[in-house]
Amino acid sequence: MSDAEITEFGTTADGRPVRAVTLRSEDLTARILTWGAVLQGLWLKGVAHSLTLGSERLADYEGPMIYHGSLVAPVANRISGARAVLDGRELTFEKNHAGRMTLHSGSAGTQTKVWSLAAADARRVVLSLDLADGEGGFPGNRHVEAIFEVTGATLRLTISATTDRPTFFNATNHSYWNLDGSATWQGHQVRVAAEERLLTDAEDCATGEIEQVAGSAYDFRSGAAPVPGDPPIDHCFVLSRARRALTPVMWLTGQGGVTMEVATTEPGLQLYDARGAMRPGRAAYEGIAIEAQGWPDAPNQAGFPSIVLRPGETIHQVTEWRFLGI
Repeated sequence: MSDAEITEFGTTADGRPVRAVTLRSEDLTARILTWGAVLQGLWLKGVAHSLTLGSERLADYEGPMIYHGSLVAPVANRISGARAVLDGRELTFEKNHAGRMTLHSGSAGTQTKVWSLAAADARRVVLSLDLADGEGGFPGNRHVEAIFEVTGATLRLTISATTDRPTFFNATNHSYWNLDGSATWQGHQVRVAAEERLLTDAEDCATGEIEQVAGSAYDFRSGAAPVPGDPPIDHCFVLSRARRALTPVMWLTGQGGVTMEVATTEPGLQLYDARGAMRPGRAAYEGIAIEAQGWPDAPNQAGFPSIVLRPGETIHQVTEWRFLGI
């Protein structure tokens, strides 16, 4: 780690030290925290502001910014009824959302943990984390690794996981993006290569139904500039029926001309308009969350791509953020 740029970021409320690792390429500077494997900031050459929303205060991440930039696992998004059946055994989880479902793995989520700094150099950092069997109701002693690396104008995240018992695993990076550094993401152009989306109930949990986006307010295939809140966005867009080769799936363009292309291996892309996710002192809709992941509530929805991880297998999830036209 001799050429790695590592600094102290703060101390958690219960006394654990957190470090920040800064990665640099010709065009990008990224800062990663050992708290929650958070992408705390991302700066593009020639642009003064960070393109992702972060904070310089660890207390913010322990509080209202729990999902800002974090790596969410073992199971991102919602699990209906806070229960699921795996190999004939019913598992129960924490009901931390609307009193009836599990959101982002509850208090067992990796977003609330300090990860180990396994390796780092000027362009790459490897973070690792061990999750205990039964924590939060999820079986298996699991080992999770997150690798962030910068090359040119691309930031790449590779998430891998193994287990010693059958379990569920569906991770995501939960960064919020505003390419203009403005008060809200209004004026951003959104294009998503998805012809379908998953329908949700009143608590934004997947119902199992799939709807064509054509003719709806959620048809972003050719690009659109939705107004924050109209339509309300907290939906998973269907990219494929299974994990696949790394594929460009979304393009976000700010009014200042910066375009971010998102490529992923994952079959779903959750977009959230941030109507209820605010940094201290800021307003709603400041940034849009872009979460590449498996389909939400997959364990309870027949026909959804499986998120089961078994002993002897290794899950690899890859997402890239590519900045174009610089």
